[in-house]
Amino acid sequence: MTTTIETAFDAPLAEPHLRQQLLVLYLSSSALTSTVVGWTRYDGTGASNPTMGDSDEPPYDTGVEALVDGWRLLQMSQLQPHPRGEEYDTGYLPFEFLFERIVSIS
Repeated sequence: MTTTIETAFDAPLAEPHLRQQLLVLYLSSSALTSTVVGWTRYDGTGASNPTMGDSDEPPYDTGVEALVDGWRLLQMSQLQPHPRGEEYDTGYLPFEFLFERIVSIS
């Protein structure tokens, strides 16, 4: 039997009391021990609606601090060198790290 994508995504949650929270940290280098220079949060619990720039202080000073606090690292940034002559250009934050944690809403 073939299941459509709509049917698969309409299935009830296996753990209906659990939701995901995401934390995106931009670090000053590719090392998890480097300083956080930018961040944003997403709350799948619906309890809050965080936005970029909603606080003056980062939630953690380094990526390792997030790991110690229980966040799971999902994705690290790819290391890609800047083209010659563009080493000091600004415009994007290249060292992005995506963390998650699963929390109970009950």
